[in-house]
Amino acid sequence: MSRETDDLELKERLETEEDLEDLALGEDYSLNPAYVPMVVDALDRGDAERLRELLGALHPADVADLMGFLSAGDREELVPHLDPEILGEVLSELDTEIREEILEHVPSAILAKALGEMESDDAADVVDDLEADKRAQVLAAMPEVERTAIETTLAYEDETAGRLMQREVVAAPQFWTVGQTIDHLRRESEELPELFFDVYVVDPAYKPVGACPVSHLLRSQRDMPLAQIMEQVTEIPVDMDQEEVAYIFDKYRLISAPVIEPGGRLVGQITVDDIVGVIQEETEEDILALAGVSDAGRDAGFLGIVQSRLPWLLINLVTEVLAVIVIGPFQPMIAKIVVLVMLLPIVSSLGGNAGTQALTVAVRAIASKELNAANAARIILRELAVGLLNGAAVGLVLGAALFVWMHDWKLSLVVLLAIIANLFVAAIGGILAPIALDHFGRDPAVSSSVVVTFMTDFFGFLALLGIAALILL
Repeated sequence: MSRETDDLELKERLETEEDLEDLALGEDYSLNPAYVPMVVDALDRGDAERLRELLGALHPADVADLMGFLSAGDREELVPHLDPEILGEVLSELDTEIREEILEHVPSAILAKALGEMESDDAADVVDDLEADKRAQVLAAMPEVERTAIETTLAYEDETAGRLMQREVVAAPQFWTVGQTIDHLRRESEELPELFFDVYVVDPAYKPVGACPVSHLLRSQRDMPLAQIMEQVTEIPVDMDQEEVAYIFDKYRLISAPVIEPGGRLVGQITVDDIVGVIQEETEEDILALAGVSDAGRDAGFLGIVQSRLPWLLINLVTEVLAVIVIGPFQPMIAKIVVLVMLLPIVSSLGGNAGTQALTVAVRAIASKELNAANAARIILRELAVGLLNGAAVGLVLGAALFVWMHDWKLSLVVLLAIIANLFVAAIGGILAPIALDHFGRDPAVSSSVVVTFMTDFFGFLALLGIAALILL
């Protein structure tokens, strides 16, 4: 059965079945291909009722995913069909480029209402994407309390705990009992955060002295003082980098954590759902940085992509030219032993792959704080040993194959020694380049690959030709 036939049948089912949610999403929770054209068709016909049915079957995250498959014009037409509450959740899930485009077409009053339905951290992210004039209009249309919360959040540096946190927290004095706390939560239910896991116990200066997980609270007797059931908390400074926050959450298996200002006063909380996004964002950045590229979203223009990738290609071109220069003095020997031309790319490529392996391990270890001054020497020696052993193993295989083909044991020995030397250099570059860059405050994921590629190409050519000159001539 063809893909077109499958899509047609699914479209017919979507038109006739009531359970749109099950039919709109595949087993992997991605949008079915036939669903997007149905939304576009409803937009073209101006069928508001059908659009409400189609969109109402989706989670806001799925609506955000849908936006990525639509054209800019279709997105502009779709936004007015979203209720402010749903619009706010969709905006918080959108890619930055698409969100900025959509925000241009949302009236300030509607956007202010949508922001009022969001947590303060998500609302601040959206407001941060607005142009200055529209930002002022939107904030002016918001209630004072919500406006102040967003402005306070935006005052913190980007990618810090202050920008990541939500200001809504649940706190109780340490002399309260479990019963008093539960009664307070019920009375103030409208003011509580949408999602929270802990009740933070604070002293008279509003400094956190402990936390009571909601699960412990519900299992405890009403007359039990909070001070007797509270647990120790891991406090997050408001100016801590979000990558450090993610590391702390992962290390201590945290679900939430209080955020404190320099004086120790509680100013907000970070929950695990925020950290999941940070981990994904930082991982994507590191993966892209290793390749020397930036994120190219679904709506990215080709000129922007070229601008982000071309500089690294030009840098790589310069390093490759420097590596090739080493071949010049050996041209007379290459003319006599033509087989060396065939072996040059093999030796350099093997070194490049080995260097990438060591580099990837080193960057991950630095990012996860598994590599520091305490164990750096052991890790470096381990990678060097791996480089020597791998070089010997690969060199023996290629040397043996070359001997069977050429019946020249000296040429096989040249290849064996050259591969051992280049894989050893690859291990040196792969482990030391990111460590050195990190030591000098540079991101090891960004430029380490260029350094390692240059080293393995340069020393690969030099090792093969230099050893060949010593043994074969």
